[in-house]
Amino acid sequence: MINLTIPTKNRHYIPQELDIKWDNLSPIFDELLARQIDNAAALEQWLKDKSELEAALEEDFAWRYIKMSCDTANEDLVKDFQYFATEIEPKIAPLANQLNQKLVASAYIDELDKDKYFVYLRAVRKALEIYREENIELFTKLQVAQQKYQSVTGAMSVILNDQEYTLEQASNFLKDTSRTVREEAWKTIQQRRLVDKDTLNLLFDELVAMRNQVALNAGFENYRDYMFQALGRFDYTPKDCYDFHEAIEKEIVPILKEQAENRAHLLGLEVLKPWDQEVSTSGKPALKPFKNGQELIDKSIECFNAIDPKLGQMLAIMKANNLFDVESRKGKAPGGYNYPLAETGAPFIFMNSANSLRDLTTMVHEGGHAVHTFLTANLELNDFKHCPSEVAELASMSMELMSMDHWDVYFDKEEDLIRAKKEQLLDVLKTLPWVAVIDQFQHWIYTNPTHNAADREEAFQQIYKRFGAGFSNWEGQEAEFKNIWQKQLHLFEVPFYYIEYAIAQLGAIAIWKNFKEQPEKALQQYLDALALGYTKPMNEIYETAGIKFDFSSKYINELATFVKNELDKLA
Repeated sequence: MINLTIPTKNRHYIPQELDIKWDNLSPIFDELLARQIDNAAALEQWLKDKSELEAALEEDFAWRYIKMSCDTANEDLVKDFQYFATEIEPKIAPLANQLNQKLVASAYIDELDKDKYFVYLRAVRKALEIYREENIELFTKLQVAQQKYQSVTGAMSVILNDQEYTLEQASNFLKDTSRTVREEAWKTIQQRRLVDKDTLNLLFDELVAMRNQVALNAGFENYRDYMFQALGRFDYTPKDCYDFHEAIEKEIVPILKEQAENRAHLLGLEVLKPWDQEVSTSGKPALKPFKNGQELIDKSIECFNAIDPKLGQMLAIMKANNLFDVESRKGKAPGGYNYPLAETGAPFIFMNSANSLRDLTTMVHEGGHAVHTFLTANLELNDFKHCPSEVAELASMSMELMSMDHWDVYFDKEEDLIRAKKEQLLDVLKTLPWVAVIDQFQHWIYTNPTHNAADREEAFQQIYKRFGAGFSNWEGQEAEFKNIWQKQLHLFEVPFYYIEYAIAQLGAIAIWKNFKEQPEKALQQYLDALALGYTKPMNEIYETAGIKFDFSSKYINELATFVKNELDKLA
């Protein structure tokens, strides 16, 4: 009998039942700040105690965020989240900075294991360098303002065929074989987005102004340069990002242009419109890999079991402990995520399933993040688990590709399985130009912080056109074209978190290439890399995974050619 319980982790420093209120937290921070440290062993124990407190706080915040995003209309849940953001975090920030100062000032810091603590201490020193007390209030305001995006988008729904649908559910009609149905659905969805266009533009203006002020306060010329430091991007620069964009334009866009021409031919169309991008060129209805959210979870457990029973057990543990919310419904925030529960050592998967192939890939993507959470659960310090996104997304995107050979659990017919794999591989390639668009758009936004909404729309159009604009004809849909950037949650909630998807996508293709050649070895390398958490520099983690940390034009060409060849095999 497989044990599906999550072991309770006993606390050694903070009270087992700590009520997260400031009156209870303040004495703990005071003790950490005042504690006498007389040797390296005492310093390590101090780090472990600090880590235990941080994990408890992170998990408390996680549950507030999860509950709020599961029901954005519940005012009590919104208030619970805002309480932490406005009453707890602002008080923690200066104390966390003082704790960092205490650490780097310790006479025993040089006696710590350099190999073990190098990455962690590098991040601590960078945090100290960019910390400014005047930014604490701004960070609080940003937390609260960013949450408004969920409230606005979570309330969006449309009526189609006299029935109400969330936008995620309505998007299934874009796969309908009837072009009339697709066009009506697409226009209805976009018109609904346009209703809140001005509201979201005003919110975004507010966010940009606050973020720019954060950068100026910290002594940076712009928020882009600030965020490169805040995100710990020690391995690449803004120029590298621009070079990456150019490489994608050169190596990937031509392949997708060819695929778009082929799509138009197979659909018998002179020109592709935006509502022609999701329908299958086979002339058959959209794939339905599962019937409902419960079946999606069960089939995904079976799929992960087929890769390795240990992976299936991880998802089974999550199911047994109610750590999924996968069905789309009104009032639920958009998108999907895997939220690590820092103290429990397990994750929560949130998504908006509408019974589509995209939901399958979302589940295995978030499942890859979940595996990462489990593998790093017992690392000694909580900060060791805080992986850069280039590593976190490597975990998820690699799982999308490695799981494909076991997608037969979702499809009874071989032809449907082949269709699903083809759609997935095309999506892999389509990810890269869209990431380039969003990343370059963010570079423009934050290096031109005084722009207005009209400037922003113009900049977005120019950037998107460079990367093919989805290879659709947007004539007559100019208003919708200018506004599609608003659907990207990352722009509102996690600025500059996007280029990582493209970097990790290349890494995932490389892992999958290895997996096709030597499945057992490649899987073990992948798991070994994830188990490192963030205890090694990024390039060493990629090397452990058996791949290169490289996004040069040559490497992109090599990996794109591999994907194209795999696509040709499925033709």
